[in-house]
Amino acid sequence: MKHLTVIIIIFLVVTGCNTTRTEKTTPVIENNIPDTSDNTNNFYDNTEIYKLNVGEIYVDGEISNPGKVDLSRLPVRSVFVKETLLDSAGTERFVGAYRYDGYSLFDILDRVVPDKKNAKEFNPVIDIFVEVSNARGEKVVFSWGEIYYPNTLHRILIAGSVSRIVPSRSKDLWPLPSETKIVAANDLITERNLSSPVRITVRSFPRSFIVARGMSPLYTDSFSLFDGEKQISVLSPVSEPESVTYNTIFYGRGRGIHTTLPFSGMLLKDMIKPFYPLSQHNLKAGLFCITGKDGYRCAVSYSELFNRNDQQEFLLVRTEKDEDGGLFRVFPAADFFSDRAVKSLSGIYFELF
Repeated sequence: MKHLTVIIIIFLVVTGCNTTRTEKTTPVIENNIPDTSDNTNNFYDNTEIYKLNVGEIYVDGEISNPGKVDLSRLPVRSVFVKETLLDSAGTERFVGAYRYDGYSLFDILDRVVPDKKNAKEFNPVIDIFVEVSNARGEKVVFSWGEIYYPNTLHRILIAGSVSRIVPSRSKDLWPLPSETKIVAANDLITERNLSSPVRITVRSFPRSFIVARGMSPLYTDSFSLFDGEKQISVLSPVSEPESVTYNTIFYGRGRGIHTTLPFSGMLLKDMIKPFYPLSQHNLKAGLFCITGKDGYRCAVSYSELFNRNDQQEFLLVRTEKDEDGGLFRVFPAADFFSDRAVKSLSGIYFELF
């Protein structure tokens, strides 16, 4: 009888240890369930991991080597996201906090060879952007700069798995996504987290500008704002709001170190936000082309400019009057390289894709 009791206890212990909680939405990844106790200092990796089915991804557009992406050769990256969306009234609605593991756009596009339509006019890659779309015809856009130029890389990825970041007291179990998605971890409002992406299309900004390399003096005392083909305002701000200063090591991809002096100015988004209101469509598919008098330009997504969660903003820097490169310059605080710092700002062009 004692032997029988021992056998039953052993059986119950073994079967109990092999029981794990699952959900209908997504299966738990086998052999990859982390320690769910509180005996850890890692608050981002202590709940179950759920697999998301990633389908085939194709890359095309203005590149010389289009085709299907081989995800099996890519490293797995992780980002942490507090997902928040806009409702029909434009009010922010919190969805949940998650860790996503997957394949970054940086790695996916790393071997892509740009073949720009406008290469003869403007060869640098900083006016390139990418459209990420799904089979339902929905799309979101990202500038080439926010993929390849930031101080912190691999912040945009296609999710292959998800886990909740659960508050220790409330124990909120946020709803789990049932589909893979593109995850933009630097976005405050996460409207660009598009479900089930299948295609990535590389494009250059579809507008031509006269390029005058080596223009001297390089100067203009105002800049124009455009919405599509329509000019909507001309700005020449003389009274600045509260000044913001960024200490920086100003380093170019080609010429290397430029200066270690700080940059001070106003937030570019504060100056132009009355003309480009916050909306779901703008957040998802809005793109700016910021241009200088000499035709130098760069692409900046609407979300990258207006919807950051890292407080690394674009500055509008006002120089001395008649100073070469003035009167207004744009300084991209989030970028490792200085290449998107446009001198003698003459125009900001906005398009929806």
